[in-house]
Amino acid sequence: MADELYFQTIASLSDRLAEKELSSVELTKAVIARTQAVESQVDAFNSFDAEDALAQAAASDARREAGEILGPLDGIPVGLKDVIAVENQPLTASSKMLADFVSPYDATVTQNLKKAGAVIWGRLNLDEFAMGSSTENSATKKTTNPWDRTCVPGGSSGGSAAAVSAGQAIASLGSDTGGSIRQPAAFCGVVGMKPTYGLVSRYGLIAFASSLDQIGPFAHTVEDAAIMLQSIAGYDVKDSTSYRASIPDYRAELSQRKGPWKLGIPQEYFGEGLDPEVNEAVEKAIAYYREQGCEIKEVSLPHTKYCLDAYYVIATAEASSNLSRYDGIRYGHRSKDAKDVEDMYFKSRGEGFGEEVKRRIMLGTYVLSSGYYDAYYLRAQKVRTLIRQDFIKAYEEVDALITPTAPTPAFKLGAKVDPLALYLCDIYTIGANLAGLPGISLPCGFASSGLPIGLQLIGQPFEEANLLSIAHSYEQAHEWRNSHPHI
Repeated sequence: MADELYFQTIASLSDRLAEKELSSVELTKAVIARTQAVESQVDAFNSFDAEDALAQAAASDARREAGEILGPLDGIPVGLKDVIAVENQPLTASSKMLADFVSPYDATVTQNLKKAGAVIWGRLNLDEFAMGSSTENSATKKTTNPWDRTCVPGGSSGGSAAAVSAGQAIASLGSDTGGSIRQPAAFCGVVGMKPTYGLVSRYGLIAFASSLDQIGPFAHTVEDAAIMLQSIAGYDVKDSTSYRASIPDYRAELSQRKGPWKLGIPQEYFGEGLDPEVNEAVEKAIAYYREQGCEIKEVSLPHTKYCLDAYYVIATAEASSNLSRYDGIRYGHRSKDAKDVEDMYFKSRGEGFGEEVKRRIMLGTYVLSSGYYDAYYLRAQKVRTLIRQDFIKAYEEVDALITPTAPTPAFKLGAKVDPLALYLCDIYTIGANLAGLPGISLPCGFASSGLPIGLQLIGQPFEEANLLSIAHSYEQAHEWRNSHPHI
């Protein structure tokens, strides 16, 4: 099964394309056929346009014939989470509010992928407006986990993770606000990376929480994630939070940086609530690094216990502000039953938003309201500073941190109806978002249920090259990257 085109890596497919063993049209047809064969089981896509994808693939083949190869992504089908704008394609955020919206422009990351020659393939399902940890909050469908279709794929970028895992895209992009790339990557047995805040432009990303959101890649391997990151990273004048960082050759650095590294184990990430099988798999990964000569040091991030509270104040406050634009007047869903302008405003939002989005808007509006701003939002921002300082202090002693990605493997669909239970799924990933740090999840084993387990590495700001190299070292010594679901 691993020999199928749709389970091969960007790196290997790029070589085959370069050697004329394969055409982009052949590859894209294989991915389209795979999608059509398994989509009814996985439900990863909100929409796709096979004709458009094949036209892009044909253009790639024509460039290659003319000797104008744009790089390793040229001709490779890449899926995009349905919050990332693609010109003339649907942009729904998996919400009734934007059910009929078509984007008039490309996001910067979309433009970058097109410049790299990637075949932009489909709009991938998510929790509505990226608010959730299971992709069960989507207004369109419930994506399933390709390893066990009775389980969730994680969220909010569940469609992006499931599509790569099931072979419906060679790679994909998601967004990560509190773990929305790393957690579904862990649940679906693929690599998922959240870059440093500001490294990748957010222009053209539907905003959830602007100070936390970051776009990043899903892929089968760390090398592929490095190739994807190379194509989307960089300063963008259209994003006021974009940072002028130097962009190394991430793929080349994988083989140049050999370690050994100093790695920290945050004691707060290995306590109550951690599944024993997840703990065992992560401990084995730590033992591997120790065997390679890495210095393993226990560190403390004492404000970790406040991460969840601070996150759900800051994220909901920013969501309340960002989603105020969906008012039934400018664009998006407009109620047909309204009696007047005020009634239209209330009914449009009431009909257009799902329960979880409404819950977060109400929470956010409350913490920003007069008399509560200082008590909640301002205090949460101060706690956020303390959380970031914990990480920076730890990095005085270590190069990166090793943790579980999620406390458990994927859970059953419908198992966590309590919102707080779902919020706790992100307990190990939220800290990196609050501190603006890069994080990566990669497979490190399987539970007895057959579900994948994810290992998380959290790096120093703008040290993605080092983080990828640390992850690559572990990945190359293990065979998890060659495991695919039987679907």
